Amino acid sequence: MQVAGIAATFVWLGMVLAISFLEAPLKFRAPGVTLQIGLGIGRLVFRALNICEVLLAVTVVVAVWAGGAGTLGVAAVAVAVVMLAVQIVAVRPALTRRSDQVLAGADGPRSHAHVVYVGLEVVKVIALVAAGFALAASAS
Repeated sequence: MQVAGIAATFVWLGMVLAISFLEAPLKFRAPGVTLQIGLGIGRLVFRALNICEVLLAVTVVVAVWAGGAGTLGVAAVAVAVVMLAVQIVAVRPALTRRSDQVLAGADGPRSHAHVVYVGLEVVKVIALVAAGFALAASAS
């Protein structure tokens, strides 16, 4: 079970890095991608990412619960799971409301929720790196 937890942690980390820090900013630089198209794509991609993240988080939590993880591993997994929960429950709804407004043609300042989401992503990435290495060390 520990191997599954380690693998799920690093897959989760890779998905977050690839989507949040590569795909998300780059799609707006593609020729012909307007803000509205980019937001529409982003909503679909992040919805799918969050579903995958929840499944991976469950796998990691079950692996940690099954035993063998040290205190650092447990704490790091807890931080990653809490960051994901806050993103899904508190921040994504605000981002969805703002993107609904933009898609309807409203102008205005950028959402502060976006900055919060990115900050939570950074914390989650750090927690996943720590969790992955802690889980791997405890499996040795």
